[in-house]
Amino acid sequence: MMFENKTENEAKNEILEMVREYCRTYHNKKEYKKGDRIPYASRVYDEEEMVNLIDSSLEFWLTSGRYTDEFEKEFAGYLGVKFCSLVNSGSSANLVAFSALTSPLLGERRIKRGDEVITVAAGFPTTVTPIIQYGAVPVFVDVTIPQYNIDVTQLEAAVSDKTKAVMIAHTLGNPFDLVAVKAFCDKYGLWLVEDNCDALGSKYVWNGEEKFTGTIGDIGTSSFYPPHHMTMGEGGAVYTDNPILHKAIRSFRDWGRDCVCPSGRDNLCGHRFDKQYGELPLGYDHKYVYSHFGYNLKVTDMQAAVGCAQLKKFPSFIERRRHNFARLYRNLECVQDKLILPEACPGSTPSWFGFMMTCRDGIDKTQVVDYIESKGIQTRMLFAGNLTKQPCFDEMRKSGTGYRTVGTLEVTDRIMESTFWVGVYPGMTDEMIDDMAQVIITATQI
Repeated sequence: MMFENKTENEAKNEILEMVREYCRTYHNKKEYKKGDRIPYASRVYDEEEMVNLIDSSLEFWLTSGRYTDEFEKEFAGYLGVKFCSLVNSGSSANLVAFSALTSPLLGERRIKRGDEVITVAAGFPTTVTPIIQYGAVPVFVDVTIPQYNIDVTQLEAAVSDKTKAVMIAHTLGNPFDLVAVKAFCDKYGLWLVEDNCDALGSKYVWNGEEKFTGTIGDIGTSSFYPPHHMTMGEGGAVYTDNPILHKAIRSFRDWGRDCVCPSGRDNLCGHRFDKQYGELPLGYDHKYVYSHFGYNLKVTDMQAAVGCAQLKKFPSFIERRRHNFARLYRNLECVQDKLILPEACPGSTPSWFGFMMTCRDGIDKTQVVDYIESKGIQTRMLFAGNLTKQPCFDEMRKSGTGYRTVGTLEVTDRIMESTFWVGVYPGMTDEMIDDMAQVIITATQI
């Protein structure tokens, strides 16, 4: 027998060493050759992620466990926030973040059905989906080119006596104008949720010092889907410095329960059977008391195990993204008469998710993108384009209810019609960046 006369720990270490060797031998072996397909994103990993994954699977705990605890602690420390809760996706992170703002724990500041939340239509739908599903009203504000973030000059026109929050994303790693948005929120007593799913590692000068995006508003969210800045396959995180919001976040993530005991532990508070809640009988088991209508959106420990290894590499990922963005920008400066190149928000140091370009008048985006794709370079649109024109809005758009817009969203429409982006993920080499740039240049000259 292979493991005869070995302790469990010795057997596990032997398996993990074999996994390490397997990954080194069979993974990450393909070298780029000119003409190879260049995706907009890809996983960047080595044997450490695979060893952690197998280590967790051998424990067979499966749900959230020690790797989850480690990641939440290390990730919160990295960002400089007090509380972090892992969830099973970035979309779930946005759902939990918004849901927390509906909690009765917040008193008069809670979001109720019919209340309004300011956001943008140029982005990913799951920033907005929780607002609509709950029965609140998204108020769409236009964006700007070439920063592709909310037009802060329109905020005053968006506010009403029903406004309770602002929930917007930092577009493709480029921070929105946090000074203006936060001042607006403070003026009207609004919550600010930073959808940080495409901007993890971006920094913004706040009160004279650089802070990570996602940590300046009341709640930040991240995604760990494979194309994002780091990955655990599926996964996301919700983070805050506010203990009341943290309590609500944990409750909505964990079935809506009132108890704060982690999986596998009982009676952490010491009062499991001696209190009375709602109209339940005195002493009803606190593990089965529900203070919110929640979900089960926890991550598995195997996902968190991958994330723990990724987090150690993450600073190098950010630097490579910035390097790739800068190199691509230099290469494409020669076609600025044909393409509007992206511009960082003043006071920010972006951790770029992608490189956005808008075709100038006379340049056909469809023709440009078709050519680039025909050369094996993957492109993407700015997600939904104008979300209000998507099929999911058909009924609301026809009835004229369920949302409102500030103005005509003219710039949002232009982005939908004339904008595309390519990747700058950390697995890209200088040769890949240069080859991609040459194809884009040629595409504008056809």
